[in-house]
This record gives sequence, C-alpha cells and structure tokens, in this order.
Amino acid sequence: MLKTRRKPSLAEEKSLRAEGFRFIAGVDEVGRGALMGPVVAAAVIMPENIKARWKSRVRDSKQLSPEVREYLSPFIKETAISFGIGSTPNDIIDTVGIARATCIAMISAIQQLAPQPQFVLIDYVRLHELMIPQKGIIRGDSLCFSIACASIIAKVYRDRMVIEMDGDYPGYGFAGHKGYGTREHIACLREKGPCPLHRRSFRPVSDIIDQRL
Repeated sequence: MLKTRRKPSLAEEKSLRAEGFRFIAGVDEVGRGALMGPVVAAAVIMPENIKARWKSRVRDSKQLSPEVREYLSPFIKETAISFGIGSTPNDIIDTVGIARATCIAMISAIQQLAPQPQFVLIDYVRLHELMIPQKGIIRGDSLCFSIACASIIAKVYRDRMVIEMDGDYPGYGFAGHKGYGTREHIACLREKGPCPLHRRSFRPVSDIIDQRL
C-alpha cells in the first residue's frame, strides 16, 4: 500500500495570479532515466478554482499507483484550460543528450498550449530559449499542483506508449518495467542485446553493446 505523501499546493499559482498572471502552465517530464524509448513531457494550464473531489488525490505521479494515475489523467485533461504533450525519441536522445532532449520535449509540450502561458512553472529545469517568464522548482512535482498534474499526464501517456512498444519488441518486459534499468531488463539486454528502442548512449546499454562486438 502506498504511503500518503504531502499534497502539492497552489501556493506558486496563487502568488503569480496576485502579480497579474492569468495563464500559468505547469510542466514536467517522465522517462529521463529509462534505458529505452522516448522522454515525454506534459504542460498543463489549470483553472484558478477547481472544486472537484479528485483534486485532493493529485500527487507527484511517482507517488501514485498506475490505477490512480489512469483515474486522474482524464479528469485533469477535461478540467484543464489547455494541455500539451511532447516527446523526444531514443535516437534523438542519443544524438543530443538527455538534458537537451528533455528541453526539446518540454518546449514542444508548451508550444501546443492555447492560449500560450504567461508564466511557466517547471520541475527543476529552466528552458533558457523559452521567451516566457518561468521558474524552475526543485521537487516541483511534489510541491506544485500544476506541475503534479503535468507529471500525471506525462506518465500515463508514456506508460501507454511503452506498453505498445512491448508488443513490437517482445521479450524485454517493457510493459512491466517501462524501460527502466531493473534487474529483469538488464538480464534481457544481456541475453538478447539491445533493440532499436534502446538508448545506445546510456549505460549499461553501451557496455553491453561493446561486450557483444
């Protein structure tokens, strides 16, 4: 059973609205540490007053079970003023690096928002090329309601992608571990070698490739 964690608050959003900002986006990514597949980001602009019962269940997506994430994601999308999802595939990750690939996915998600946000709250990182006022918040997905909502949307979207990928490349257990470096995943990598979805610049994938040459 998952332990109850601190609820993300609306303190950041309320402070910004007091300064005159109306459309405030929360942004988060998932899949940064996985060994395969894309990094996915979501951006979401939530309305000022949400009175729905599901609101109290919102947490950082990592603190929620898959069932609760699947329950919350459609409510968040339906309630949102706007949301966007961006992804960067594994081959681009290998080319530009995971930090740059994450920024690409986040900017793509933000660009899909209509209206465009007047301020952006981001989990940890800053997007220096984004010409919108922003704030990077350490552990933002645990502290900030809008970022937590974005983390849920991104996690559900990526998990569904990886489950479909499991059908295309069976035998690696993608549907179970979602591409992260579990003992099972690494054992399958050593036995079968990497598939086209693996991030070849990531260890231990790169080490296994070298060993098989």
